[in-house]
Amino acid sequence: MKILRWVWLALTLGLLGYAFHQGMYVAPTEATMGDIQRIFYYHFPSAMLTFLFFFISFVASIVYLASRRNNPQRALSADAAALAGAEMGVIFCTVVLIQGPLWARPVWGIWWTWDARLTTTLLLWLIYTSYLLLRRFAAGPQMQTLAAVLAIFGYLDVPIVYFSTRWWRTQHPAPVIGGDANSGLDPAMWPAVLWNLAAWLAWGIMIAGWRYSIERRRQIAEQHAALHALEASLEVTL
Repeated sequence: MKILRWVWLALTLGLLGYAFHQGMYVAPTEATMGDIQRIFYYHFPSAMLTFLFFFISFVASIVYLASRRNNPQRALSADAAALAGAEMGVIFCTVVLIQGPLWARPVWGIWWTWDARLTTTLLLWLIYTSYLLLRRFAAGPQMQTLAAVLAIFGYLDVPIVYFSTRWWRTQHPAPVIGGDANSGLDPAMWPAVLWNLAAWLAWGIMIAGWRYSIERRRQIAEQHAALHALEASLEVTL
């Protein structure tokens, strides 16, 4: 198992290096924005992985709520997956919110504007940051239930973020991928997009897997501690 982790780490580092080369040196320079457009090769994968990991948290939270009474072990596994997914989603969403202003300043002339896409993305970040704060500062099974409900509620903002540029007129540009007839990328830019998407997906899976394992070990240790405490109390009673 450890060998597989080291192999995955080596693969991830190789992908990240090659993806960086594709984005910075191989992809052509965009005619209007120039080199600042290269942020797109990180901005787009970060946004897609934000949606993916929040979706994992969303599904795992549903499984937790459905299993917490009749299958506690499955519920605990789902709870650990929900936490790992939420943490990775917040990381990628934070990257999106940092990259956006860095791109906007030279292109729009301002760091931030309260348009629909930016505002709903910030709201998404705040919801899942609240989820993590709840997990950090509350305790007990009731906390896990409340956290699962919050994760499910928070995911409802994801389609709003995605469709915001279609539903409202925004400062944010129309979708480059899957937009109208005039949208799209130069074919020479696609390798940089796909390699970066693959590289950051590999990195996200690796970190989320480690985080899931840590949380499961914590859960098991907590169960053992509770069992030992119960045994000790029974011995004192007898």
